[in-house]
Amino acid sequence: MKKTNSWVLLILIALAAFVIALNSTFMNVAISQLVIDLDTNVYTVQAIISFYTLITASLMLIGAKLQDILGKKKIFVLGAIFFAIGALIASLSVNIPILFFGWAILEGVGAALMTPGTVAIISESYDGSKRTIGLSIVSAIVGIAATIGPLFGGFFTSFFSWRYGFIFELIIMIIILVLNGKIPSFKPTELKTDFDYKGSILSIIGLILLVLGILKLSENILLSIGLIVVSIVVLLLFAFVEKRSENPLFDVRLLRDRNLSTGTIIRLITFILIAGALFSITYYSQTVLGLSAFMTGLILLPMTLGILIFSLLSPKLVGRFSHKTIMALGFIISIVGCIILAQQFTLNVTFLDVVPGMFLFGAGLGFPLALEVEMALAYVPEESQNTSSGFVTSSRNLGMSIGTAIIGIILILGAVGGMHQAVNTYAPEKVSNQQFHQDLHIYFEKLGHVNTTELRHDYSLKAKIVSLVVQKAMAVVMYVTALLLAIGFILTLTLDDRILRRKT
Repeated sequence: MKKTNSWVLLILIALAAFVIALNSTFMNVAISQLVIDLDTNVYTVQAIISFYTLITASLMLIGAKLQDILGKKKIFVLGAIFFAIGALIASLSVNIPILFFGWAILEGVGAALMTPGTVAIISESYDGSKRTIGLSIVSAIVGIAATIGPLFGGFFTSFFSWRYGFIFELIIMIIILVLNGKIPSFKPTELKTDFDYKGSILSIIGLILLVLGILKLSENILLSIGLIVVSIVVLLLFAFVEKRSENPLFDVRLLRDRNLSTGTIIRLITFILIAGALFSITYYSQTVLGLSAFMTGLILLPMTLGILIFSLLSPKLVGRFSHKTIMALGFIISIVGCIILAQQFTLNVTFLDVVPGMFLFGAGLGFPLALEVEMALAYVPEESQNTSSGFVTSSRNLGMSIGTAIIGIILILGAVGGMHQAVNTYAPEKVSNQQFHQDLHIYFEKLGHVNTTELRHDYSLKAKIVSLVVQKAMAVVMYVTALLLAIGFILTLTLDDRILRRKT
């Protein structure tokens, strides 16, 4: 296929990637308003958010396969239609079932059909440095959208209505549909009879159980472990069936490619970190500091700007440094940001206190976010680019789910450590270690009823204890984040980018 030099295509694909990622985070800060407007409860709204992720993740490989059978453009445009209709229905919702149908189901299906194409269409439409720039922008825009989501949702929720967020998505999808003539047509590479029904059913069941198990991690650990174990069994059966299939949904032999398998894990880690940061800092800002949805978004803005600036800078550095070097440097920068942030989250923190750490954390992530997809697909044969891109991009949804689920547990563990330290520091003679562990649930119950905003400028013993608990909990989150960043750094060093160096 003839390569294009037009950037209009890149803009359309980037807009699609932006909206799909934005849709998974922008309503998190509007949950309380949704409860009021639709006469529901927090758990139900959180379930709808989870189901959007669930449906998108479980159908991602099928979306990639359908692009091979019917053509990338056709499936991408069909996904945009589904997404647009879903956004319209969600914006007009008068009750929970309508919101669920529009937001979770229709937009989830639309996202699953479009997402593999956001990588595959760019990969096949551009060449050389333009391909690097295109993939960098589209890859990074996903992280930017996820982090800017709370600010976006907070703005509309605080000053207008959460419904305008869905209207914004609808407008973007209409623009994509109107200008879809700028998207090149790709000939199908497989026949309709090649569709793998067995593999599709197994992949849907396996991925749904996996994501559901992850989402239940902070609620019911035993149920979560059970679901995850069953999902692993189903996914192993999927791999067994795919190995023996003439036309597999996903050729598992591709995972022998070290760049594809390791690159996907790196992207998974990246989005675990983004989701974890979004959840923990949003929780801290609204629960501890008592900030509004919009102000919570502003706290996250330095991180977003860091991702934006450094992800746009990365393609320019590719000519001077290797992909691997840039990505590794990014992980190091983010680790520095985490170490700085670990000491900042107290009851009396100000916006300026967190700006340096938040910016460095986001800036460092900007490098791997921009380049990890191209690294993962570097050695994948052209005929397998589509299914491989679907596999790589599915790690984003899994990462967002895992990050949100495990960060709550890490916060609790950090709070336990902080409470124990506070008791040993301020009341060592009153509470023994044995008594502390026996009465731990009582302490947590009392802590849950503390009005932290009233203690911000208080110097009483109670304020000191609560401040230490909060600081310790957030410090543990930052140190665990730094550990995951270190793992990402090590994995990056194992990648092979020689073929990309020859192309630039």
